This record gives sequence, C-alpha cells and structure tokens, in this order.
Amino acid sequence: MKSLSKTQLTVGSFALLLIFAAVWQWGPTALGVPEFVLPKLSSTVVEGVRMFQVENLWLHIGVTALEVIAGFVIGSALGVMIGVILGLSPSTEAMLSPYILALQIAPKVAFAPLFVMWMGYTIYPKILVAVLIVFFPVMINVLGAVRAVDPDMVNLVRALCGRRWQIFRFVEFPSAMQALFAGLRIASTLAVIGVTVGELVGGDRGLGYLLVYGEGQGNTAMVFVSIAGLTVIGIAAYAAVVWLERRALHYVPRAAMNIA
Repeated sequence: MKSLSKTQLTVGSFALLLIFAAVWQWGPTALGVPEFVLPKLSSTVVEGVRMFQVENLWLHIGVTALEVIAGFVIGSALGVMIGVILGLSPSTEAMLSPYILALQIAPKVAFAPLFVMWMGYTIYPKILVAVLIVFFPVMINVLGAVRAVDPDMVNLVRALCGRRWQIFRFVEFPSAMQALFAGLRIASTLAVIGVTVGELVGGDRGLGYLLVYGEGQGNTAMVFVSIAGLTVIGIAAYAAVVWLERRALHYVPRAAMNIA
C-alpha cells in the first residue's frame, strides 16, 4: 500500500480536528444535552477567555507547567541514575528491587495527601508526586538497556585496555540512549498526571485546582478549559522530548527511532 505524503497526513489530521470541533459545537444541541452537562465548543471558548481575564489563567498554567518540568527533570534524573547503578550491579538490583517495586505498586494518589500534610499547600507535594510517577518507567528502560549491551563490544573495549568508565561512556550509555528516550516519552505524559493528582488533592493554584474549583461551582466549561490546558502542557512536554531525541540521536534512521 502506498504511504501518504506529509502534506496529505497534515490535511487529514486537520480535517479530523474540524470534524471533532463541529461535533462538539453542534452535537450536544442536536442530542438535547444540557449546557451544564456538556457545554458547546463556543461556550467553552468564551469561558476560557473569561478565565484569562478574571481567573488569572496564565498564572495557573505557569504554576502547573513549572511543576511538570521540575517533576519530569528530577524524576528522570533519578531514574537514569538508579537504572545505571542497578544495570551495572546485579547484586545491588537484587537487594533494592523489592523496595523499588513496592514503591511503584503503592498508589501515588495515596502519597499526595501525605505530602500535603508534610509540606503544606506548596508546589513541593505536586512535584514529589510527579517524581514518583516519572521515576519508574525511566529507571526500567535504562536498566533493561544497560543489561542488553552487546558483550562483544564490552570485551573489545577491555581488550583495548579501556577503563570501566570508558566502557560505560563509549558502549553502555550510547547503547541505552534509545531506550532512555522511550522512557522519557512516557515520563513526559506521566509527569502531567502526577502534578494534576497533587493539585486535585491539595492545590491552591494550578490547572488541577481549577478543575476542583470548576466542579464545585458547577461550571463544566471551566473544567473543560482546565482539561484543555493540561492537554496542551502534556503535548508540549512530549514534543520537547521528541525534539531532543531527534537531535541527540540524529545518526539513527527515522524508522528505527519510531518518532511520531
């Protein structure tokens, strides 16, 4: 089957967006759905403009974006570090893996109220929840990639009198880059989820807080605007990871990178 050109794909994607917007605008009225249940697209846009003017929406977007960036960066850095350590030391993995697994299995929503009790209604509980959610997928991907390094390449560097750090620098870490970015893609979306959970539980600012506030006011349009803001932040975070991946792994064929 002949593949579509980039222009055709763009046109098709834009057409789907127009169809979605049309269904959102006229679908609720045609189905007799009340505005307080499912507001029309135009009503949601009007509410978004009002929130920018009255509710200081830019501030809430900025707070959430800052928390997402901080949680993503810290969680990813910890995931890379722990993943490398466990990948290079099977005995360390055997000793720590039960505790890491227990931390991952424990529901992150349960930690959010605890963090709020410890640190109050600040940005730190939200960042910590995001860190917990981001950490595991990055760590697992890096761990698996380090373990899957070609032993012949390692033996070659050793035969050339390479030191341990040189084996890591020239063989193990480059081999783990693709798996690392795969984990970062997942983590970029999970960071938004973690921050939203934290703001829902104990936020006084941010889009998650606006979700709760809109729900309490019975303002469905405000809830939709908040969801749209969170979606845009998630898309921006994912796009930033893809952009960085393309530049860091520019030598890898596009098909092998599987970049959207």
